[in-house]
Amino acid sequence: MGFVKEFKEFAIKGNVMDLAVGVIIGGAFGKIIDSVVNDLVMPVVAAIIGKPDFSNLYVVLRGAVPEGTALADAKKVEGAAIFAYGNFITVAINFLLLALVIFLMVKAINQMKRKEEAVVAAAPPAPTKEEVLLTEIRDLLKTKA
Repeated sequence: MGFVKEFKEFAIKGNVMDLAVGVIIGGAFGKIIDSVVNDLVMPVVAAIIGKPDFSNLYVVLRGAVPEGTALADAKKVEGAAIFAYGNFITVAINFLLLALVIFLMVKAINQMKRKEEAVVAAAPPAPTKEEVLLTEIRDLLKTKA
């Protein structure tokens, strides 16, 4: 019975919900980054380098693959060993952009937290119960005198 209770506390505390929200947002955010990479960054890189599509970059290690064959067709050639590095380049650029955006988001959130903490720290602390009681006693003594 203790295990079920402990699991219920874990699931309800928010850890699981926070994780679920993070995964969902991350999935949607990944699609945005894919679009940024494929629609904005890659055309610029392709204009500079001259290759419109990195996913078709490969080296034939063994076998006879005709020059200019698409990667999907080159993989179908019998006995060919293909070193397909182009997709890795695309994924690596995608990862770097995602990491950069996450870093900038965390940095912005940390700056907002620091500003909020500074405002809270600047506010005078609330009087203690003893101070409130002493103030009431003082005010009562003033009215009697």
